[in-house]
Amino acid sequence: METIEFKDFDLSRNADSLLPVIVQDWCSLKVLMLGYMNEEAFGRTLSEGRVTFYNRSRRTLWPKGETSGNYLYVKGMYKDCDSDTLLIKADPAGPVCHRGTTSCFDTPEAEGFVRRLQQVIRERHREMPEGSYTSHLFSKGVKKMAQKVGEEAVETVIEAVDGNIDRYVYEASDLIYHLLVLNEAMGISLETLEKELLSRH
Repeated sequence: METIEFKDFDLSRNADSLLPVIVQDWCSLKVLMLGYMNEEAFGRTLSEGRVTFYNRSRRTLWPKGETSGNYLYVKGMYKDCDSDTLLIKADPAGPVCHRGTTSCFDTPEAEGFVRRLQQVIRERHREMPEGSYTSHLFSKGVKKMAQKVGEEAVETVIEAVDGNIDRYVYEASDLIYHLLVLNEAMGISLETLEKELLSRH
């Protein structure tokens, strides 16, 4: 990620000289919210690693999550092509919207959940909590996990051939989950698979 400074942005077209900031969930890629920064808010965001906005109505700095504890932890920052908007990829500590929803935008709640599930599986692999089915799979080793993926693939094919849509959705979901677990065991991420697919496109 390139180093970005506030002076890198062209805010000449903004009457209030504030930088529009789009926040995106770094894991699910869901767009979470839009806010604004002045130079001080930008600097604090860089130094603390948590998103701080400038509140236009109160004319003061607004560390996102200071009241709720639902901070936005910075994972990456990117300029747009015109250098007048900032994209922040962040790890949200909880619901982002004041309504208690994941996002301020009413996009489908399940959007991006496969990536979020991948993150949960990573955490289970790292922590190996007792009583977790995912932990149980990791304890069995790659050979057993691969066998389980094969079983789920066969069950998915059977339901596809039978034309049972509800059962197909159920079994295909099982297949994706177990494949994500196997990917984690193999040290492979969805991002790795995306790069491979892109290279073939």
